[in-house]
Amino acid sequence: MAETDQQPVDRIETAMHGTPKLHPDEQRKYLGTFRERVEVAVTVYQLKRTHYVTELTQAFVAHPDYQLYINGNLDQDFIGPYIKAASQANIKFTVKTDDMYRTTDTDYALVFTAATAINEDVIDIDQRYQSTKPTTPCTKQGGLFNKFKKFL
Repeated sequence: MAETDQQPVDRIETAMHGTPKLHPDEQRKYLGTFRERVEVAVTVYQLKRTHYVTELTQAFVAHPDYQLYINGNLDQDFIGPYIKAASQANIKFTVKTDDMYRTTDTDYALVFTAATAINEDVIDIDQRYQSTKPTTPCTKQGGLFNKFKKFL
């Protein structure tokens, strides 16, 4: 089939399915961006285990023009401190709430990213900021159930 014969088919497929995305699985994993643009990332497991506000604030200071992507499908108690820290540092952030962004332990909860490729070798926050602080679990402070437990 000649190239001009294929164009109407491409237009019909684009109209039916939308514009094709480049590496959709990679974009889904990194909350809508590519791996090559990621400065530092935090998994859901890490976020539930330890607070990383101090480490991310260091990244915010080093790169004030980058953007933070937040997995909005997580509980507000987990992501709230990071939204506050990004706001205080005047960092642009986007809360991603699409169903395609999962919340299993291996999925990413926070991705701090550049607008163009930076190709960082190590993006894991634990490896990047070799923290010596003990790991303290992040527990939910609020919630209706916890308020009722106080009365029992």
